[in-house]
Amino acid sequence: MSIKPLIILPDPILRQVSTPVERVDGDLRKLADDMLETMYDAPGIGLAAIQVGEPRRLLVIDLAKEGEPPQPHVFINPEILESADRRSVYEEGCLSIPDYYAEVERPASVRVKYLDRDGKLQEMQAEGLMATCLQHEIDHLNGVLFIDHISKLKRDMVVRKFKKLAKDKAPGKMVG
Repeated sequence: MSIKPLIILPDPILRQVSTPVERVDGDLRKLADDMLETMYDAPGIGLAAIQVGEPRRLLVIDLAKEGEPPQPHVFINPEILESADRRSVYEEGCLSIPDYYAEVERPASVRVKYLDRDGKLQEMQAEGLMATCLQHEIDHLNGVLFIDHISKLKRDMVVRKFKKLAKDKAPGKMVG
């Protein structure tokens, strides 16, 4: 396995809509394993393929707490079938928007269909943090970031900050 470089805002690839996975094979499973390693290294609890530069409908999630054995989930071509009317609020962060967190309101539960790492069709009724995480990662596959769910004022401030950081890190910048 190998750690993949994370794509960071304001990279425009993060706004790209991911394409469906056509075939579940060894290469795709290797990508999922590499994504899990990248996510654990970051550390994070979810990662969409687009965040490592692969615009395919693939995401990984592991909600195991520190000290617990890993509980990795691989979701290929995930699709939300049903969302609850009831809402919940979680403080969300994102590996592609480092060190920024905001409260986001989403449906409290979702029913999702997807292919597992063996290509078998599955359905999951997700509640709580798993529901939030699935919605957050599926948003990535659709070119949506969690900051799109916060106020325009806050979102504009975050985007400006990350554009400035990217400009300051641009090649050819003189330091000192």
